[in-house]
Amino acid sequence: MGLRAGVSLAALGRPLVDVDDHQLASLLFRQEAVISLGQALGFLSAKAIRHRVATGRWRQVHRAVFVTHSGQVNPDQRRWIAVLAAGPAAVLGGLTAAQAWGLHRYDSETVHLLLPATRRRDPLPQGVRVHRTTCLSEDDVLTLGRPRRTMPARSLVDAAQWAMTDDEARAIIATGFQQRLVGGAELHRVLDRLPRARRRKLILQTAADAAGGSHSLAELDLLGLLRSAGLPEPARQRVRYDATGRRRYLDAYFDHWQVHVEVDGADHLDPRTAWADMRRQNDLWIEGDRVLRFPAWVIRAHPHEVVRQIRAALRAAGWTA
Repeated sequence: MGLRAGVSLAALGRPLVDVDDHQLASLLFRQEAVISLGQALGFLSAKAIRHRVATGRWRQVHRAVFVTHSGQVNPDQRRWIAVLAAGPAAVLGGLTAAQAWGLHRYDSETVHLLLPATRRRDPLPQGVRVHRTTCLSEDDVLTLGRPRRTMPARSLVDAAQWAMTDDEARAIIATGFQQRLVGGAELHRVLDRLPRARRRKLILQTAADAAGGSHSLAELDLLGLLRSAGLPEPARQRVRYDATGRRRYLDAYFDHWQVHVEVDGADHLDPRTAWADMRRQNDLWIEGDRVLRFPAWVIRAHPHEVVRQIRAALRAAGWTA
């Protein structure tokens, strides 16, 4: 993309500011080698910027945004490009902000931005999705560090609101708890500020279950099955120690009846993980627990069979309801 396709630098008539190049290097370091036209003109003349683009040292990735190298653009740089292109009122939001806070397992090249509802915006780079809001409290926005983004709890709430399905929304909230991005009280405070939030009830219920220890969609599905079937509610993520003294977490444990239910995800197919699970199961059997294991897909595809076996195990252990 040439400069003529965007803003004409020569027409701006900006003077060259006499500053040390170390300041420019520092800015580029903080912004992952991405710079806006306005920022660049604080250090370089229009002619110098055009020269860098013409020689391939810089690349114009938007009408007023540059990447100061000729290689591939990475996820951190895509976020900077989006924020600089959208202007000072824009903040990273939803999954994009959550990823910037460290959320894993949700890879997407779409950059989600949050803008005030009344804010006008210019055309943005491809792959940027804008969401509007009339409520963005100071408590919801990172005040230190860059690029500007929503805080973890607001990021997860928005990601759940913008998710394609309810299941995706539930999984996002549960993953946020599993990866220690948030606690239950934080989400409640955000939702107090967003009384008309989409999926409000679902987010609150999922947050309550996740805070109680259900950290995957399959575990949330299992908990829902138990409740709908009128079975006792188990303790979740109960800590136990195996024969070697290592700390282990039980997915669902009915303490009074010593019935343990384990949900196996895709990672359990790995031979080393499978053996670790078998060894843990053996230790539990030795101690007298009844252990039931279900792959995640069975909980969704054959829920009645799952309920039948758990009910049978509880009755065999003395449950009489």
